[in-house]
Amino acid sequence: MKPCRMLTVALIGGVFMCADSASAEKHAYQRQHRLAPKNVIIMISDGCGYNQVDAASYYQNGRTGTQAYEHFPTRLAMSTYTYKGSYDPSAAWEDFDYVKRGATDSAAAATAMSTGKKTYRGAIGVDVNGQPVEHIIEKFENLGKSTGVVTSVQLSHATSAGFVAHNISRYNYAEIAREMILASAVDVIMGCGHPWYDKDGNRRGTPKTYKYVGNASTWNNLVAGIAGGDADGDGLEDPWTLIQTRSEFLALARGATPDRVVGVAQVHKTLQQERGGDGNALPYDVPRIASVPTLEEMTRAALNVLDNNADGFLLMVEGGAVDWAASDNQSGRLIEEEIDFNRSVEAVVEWVQKNSNWGETLVIVTGDHETGYLNGPGSDPGWNPLVSNGASKLPGMEWHSGSHTNQLIPFYARGSGAHLFKKKADEFDPVRGPYIDNIEIGEVLFDLFE
Repeated sequence: MKPCRMLTVALIGGVFMCADSASAEKHAYQRQHRLAPKNVIIMISDGCGYNQVDAASYYQNGRTGTQAYEHFPTRLAMSTYTYKGSYDPSAAWEDFDYVKRGATDSAAAATAMSTGKKTYRGAIGVDVNGQPVEHIIEKFENLGKSTGVVTSVQLSHATSAGFVAHNISRYNYAEIAREMILASAVDVIMGCGHPWYDKDGNRRGTPKTYKYVGNASTWNNLVAGIAGGDADGDGLEDPWTLIQTRSEFLALARGATPDRVVGVAQVHKTLQQERGGDGNALPYDVPRIASVPTLEEMTRAALNVLDNNADGFLLMVEGGAVDWAASDNQSGRLIEEEIDFNRSVEAVVEWVQKNSNWGETLVIVTGDHETGYLNGPGSDPGWNPLVSNGASKLPGMEWHSGSHTNQLIPFYARGSGAHLFKKKADEFDPVRGPYIDNIEIGEVLFDLFE
């Protein structure tokens, strides 16, 4: 460090510094402060790798490179392994089966992205010792910003839970749901898990299970409009407004909104992927459930609630059933789910352009891991590309796993601070190029808001 040339000092961050050092620190702080976005929107297509994006693009448009996020200025690959795991770029492209080993799960991946800390499979917002770690959503809440999570699967499932709750096991659904609904400070929670409806959106005679929404008491209090803890720290209860019907979601996307909203679509586990009929049918051949909202509609509704806060917000949107379709090797439903996710991204981009700008909003689009080891026809031992058969036609594609893989997945970012991820991309894959690790999402976000 250069010696001070003057006796002038300045107080920066509670520390007295000489003029030269203080000036440099001040300018560094100002640069970082300008980068800190007002709003952050994180969009996660659960189970999505490069070929899942291409499969949906071929079906939608007959060619690849057509998705809004594929034109974001920051485009990288991302590794997803858990605590004590690894990814070897050379091995991944020399041994076809390499990526079938050492895969993460959605809980550990969501926790890594949300907290910037690696953890074990099944962990929800806790470290390898089972101790709670701070979520970026909690950081935003402490800054007076609004927060929310939206998913196309159960609201207390791994990815949405992994951004809000703290639990040693992702399978403690009831505990996680109660924490999210009764003890968190989030303002929007939307997803599935309705106790009174089945997989096709039909009302049951008796509820099957309340675990995805907490328990019977929590659900009944939500219905009565009295569930909810002290979200803003003023010592008073902040009850949720519950919405359930598709028309309520659509209405919420425009006009005045309540302060806090829990949206539980009238379906049991997923918006569409689990519906009856031939699960291996071509995309959209099986009629979709008309009574539940799309992920795009839920996203628009959430944005309309959260953007009431002049200080900004953080929203996480998950296309959760992309993973479910891939696990079942359902090519048609995989494409349906990824297209719904793509349309949700388009809704977010539209919101930024109409209601905000890229100078104050950061949008991140990625996955949590790849599922199904999707490749083109004739793959193994090599890797062949998917084959386009034209728009509205199933592309040539084949599955090589019914589980998660440890391969790199795509990462896209646009807006204030997006270029910081490029600085983190200090590892290189011979096929995918520079890549980051999933914990670096959390690291960049926490650094921006220090």
